[in-house]
Amino acid sequence: MNLYKKTAIEAALKSGHFIKSSLGKIKAVSYKGAKNIVTNVDKKAEEIIIDRILSDFPGHSVLSEEMGAKDSGSAFKWLIDPLDGTSNFSRGFPFFAVSIGLEKKGRIILGVVYDPVRDELFFAEEGMGAYLNNKRITVSRTKRLSDAFLATGFAYEKTKIRDNIKYFKSFLLSCFAVRRPGSAALDFSYVACGRLDGFWELYLNPWDCAAGSLIVKEAGGRVTRFDGSGYSHYDKEVLATNGLVHRQMMKIFS
Repeated sequence: MNLYKKTAIEAALKSGHFIKSSLGKIKAVSYKGAKNIVTNVDKKAEEIIIDRILSDFPGHSVLSEEMGAKDSGSAFKWLIDPLDGTSNFSRGFPFFAVSIGLEKKGRIILGVVYDPVRDELFFAEEGMGAYLNNKRITVSRTKRLSDAFLATGFAYEKTKIRDNIKYFKSFLLSCFAVRRPGSAALDFSYVACGRLDGFWELYLNPWDCAAGSLIVKEAGGRVTRFDGSGYSHYDKEVLATNGLVHRQMMKIFS
């Protein structure tokens, strides 16, 4: 195991175990927006991750949801969401995860997503495949949109929610089912292991997508913008699928 991967996995596991032990024990909640909350658990989990990463790689840059950016000028940047699905966590709804991605010169080379409730660790290295708890995973073989099991998410702001409502309605009428679980990192990971056939969302942040998008690609899936053009984790729209229903989903956006 290379050192980057070892550090990311151990940081995700340690923070994830802390998060799980904190279920039902939130001491402080603050608001970054009308519906966008952060808890003391998010902040402590982020501290655990960043302390571990910078202990091993003190010269690296960091972009994290709560701390923001620490730019050292390094070619390496860690993108961290310490608790993806904070609203779920705050209500005891068991669908949330730790997400850690490593970027090298703008390209994601490593991704780790850890679900502490189910003790499921998804990870991928560029060119090395995707794994769930050390077992290789691949995307589903669903070929028709009408048979597809999809997921999406919605932004916090009402104006941005409206932008996805039309797509949600169209997909709901065109596929087998649509889910809205509330953690983009896990939505990506579920596409990668075949539990979902596709996932789309608007207005995500780089730390939401960095790890999960690589995991999908390394599992044999496809990740693009809505029109099929090249995707960056800094983009504000993403379509991730098993590849087989990709073009059919793209037609909904056109």
